[in-house]
Amino acid sequence: MIYLFDSNIVLHYVRQSDLMRNIEQNFDPFGVGNESWLCVVSKGELRSIAIQNQWGKTRRHRLEELMGDFYPADIFSEETIDCYAEIDAFSQNKLPGKPLGMTSRNMGKNDLWIAAVAHILGAKLLTSDADFDHLEGVYLDLLKIKV
Repeated sequence: MIYLFDSNIVLHYVRQSDLMRNIEQNFDPFGVGNESWLCVVSKGELRSIAIQNQWGKTRRHRLEELMGDFYPADIFSEETIDCYAEIDAFSQNKLPGKPLGMTSRNMGKNDLWIAAVAHILGAKLLTSDADFDHLEGVYLDLLKIKV
């Protein structure tokens, strides 16, 4: 199975929370036969969180080590860029021939990149928030973990 981790899930891994243990027990994303990916956009988000929250050396080191355990997913392919544009238009209910079926959804730009990468990889997107719900079954295979 291919997994793409949303930034909020990585934070649970840094904290070694119960949610992390739940994911490990139920999905084993780093186990044999599975691939765990992290988008470069998430790396930037996580480093920003560390700065803004004034994390100490130990926690920052844990974050960097953890980020090194993932396959890195970049955003530089034309396919990913096109997918970003399509998901953004879809979310704004402005994609010709593909109606959203609800009022438009304003997604954060980082979440758009993460969604595009998940779609291109064919990955299950591990997240704990509702930011991607409207993309489930259309662009994403969402694995929403309850906190």
